[in-house]
Amino acid sequence: MEKILNYIDGKLIEPVGAQYIENIEPATGKVYSLTPDSDHRDIEMAYEAASKSFRKWAELPAAERSRILLRISELIEQNLETLALAESKDNGKPLKLARMVDIPRARDNFSFFATAILHTSTDTYDMGLSGFNYTLRQPVGVAGCISPWNLPLYLFSWKVAPALAAGCTVVGKPSEITPYTAYLLGQLCIKAGLPPGVFNIVHGYGHKVGQAITEHPGIRAISFTGGTSTGKRIAQSAAPHLKKLSLELGGKNSTIVLEDCDYQKALSTAVRASFSNQGQICLCGSKILVQRGIYDRFKKDFVAKVSELKVGDPYSETTQMGALVSENHLEKVLSYIDLAQEEGGKVLTGGQRIQLPAPFDGGYYLEPTVIEGLPATCRTNREEIFGPVVTLLPFDTAEEAIAMANATEYGLACSIFTSDLNGAHLMARQIEAGVVWVNTWLLRDLRTPFGGMKSSGIGREGGRYALEFFTEPKNICVAY
Repeated sequence: MEKILNYIDGKLIEPVGAQYIENIEPATGKVYSLTPDSDHRDIEMAYEAASKSFRKWAELPAAERSRILLRISELIEQNLETLALAESKDNGKPLKLARMVDIPRARDNFSFFATAILHTSTDTYDMGLSGFNYTLRQPVGVAGCISPWNLPLYLFSWKVAPALAAGCTVVGKPSEITPYTAYLLGQLCIKAGLPPGVFNIVHGYGHKVGQAITEHPGIRAISFTGGTSTGKRIAQSAAPHLKKLSLELGGKNSTIVLEDCDYQKALSTAVRASFSNQGQICLCGSKILVQRGIYDRFKKDFVAKVSELKVGDPYSETTQMGALVSENHLEKVLSYIDLAQEEGGKVLTGGQRIQLPAPFDGGYYLEPTVIEGLPATCRTNREEIFGPVVTLLPFDTAEEAIAMANATEYGLACSIFTSDLNGAHLMARQIEAGVVWVNTWLLRDLRTPFGGMKSSGIGREGGRYALEFFTEPKNICVAY
């Protein structure tokens, strides 16, 4: 049985306590590797390595940091197939999705921030004959980067790359459910010549490793993506140390379809937005609001398309949905289907666990599920399910759609489909979400701010926003 190792001070090493967690392949339900069950001792080792290497890394010219990060990006590209297969096996997602989306995005995260730091500038303020001011942006120090299981390497690199580019050193924790590509990333960093201690990866449970990172007095910034309840606990742990926090949390996102939309585009995009990665993307549109004039037609066509989605072997090129990430998560999603029916909802298609033939008979597969007949204010329509379950709701006016979209504690994303762009602009202003797409979904520009409102988080990632998070501005005043 292969043992995944921690990456500390430039070396791949076993956890201090020599304890391991079983790593299960979601497609089969079988253990296929062992993950370090690390604790505060491993975090202390990682912090010491990161602290020791910080000054030298921070003072390295941006061009040299850029060169090393670009080398990591190149190695990700060269090992794309290996990484994609590892991601699919670890997460349960279709291999073709990992190959087309997850690993290329991880590659691009490193290359984007590697080049971004070559084009930064700072401000000067002329005070006339009195003197002048200029600003420096200096790295905060050792940063903690904690990433989730749904897009493992994609989101881990989304944090680590800007932190390293900005001149920080990093103590990183991938999800214990999906650790494998982070382990492979450590190997690539060694090959790329990243100096020892600059980047450290510690595997293990959130209540041990994650807690130790957030409570460590020397770790000055925390970038976390995950559930809202966990984000709140991190904020409580970090508050006494006055750490900088970036929290990208949950979402309950609406897809709003107006009568004047490009119907086929709205229909196909709504299916993709609902069930990509088995609905396990924080940006998935799980609440579909359709204007009443086209509601019946849209419902019929949507259910037909969803019923045709192929769920199965993640390694098959024809599979459109793979396995959910774990048995516990599958049970959670199934409980929400039960809740929806208790609240008066009607299952139009799906709703059942799927039993596949061997070797996938122990995997965590679920039919894509569509439910209607629920008010916007019920729990099913307010809480994050994070699985292949969506609801359909009719509305009459744009104002009603806005109110329904905002009827949740979350405020991460929303998609609007309409040919009335003036109306779309007005709706977008009133939607309580950090990202609003018009006539598209998941179209991303890495320069733009990414994050949510309300319980969907604090702060923004992406572009200069990420580089600013991992640095502190310093004003220097010079008198004549």
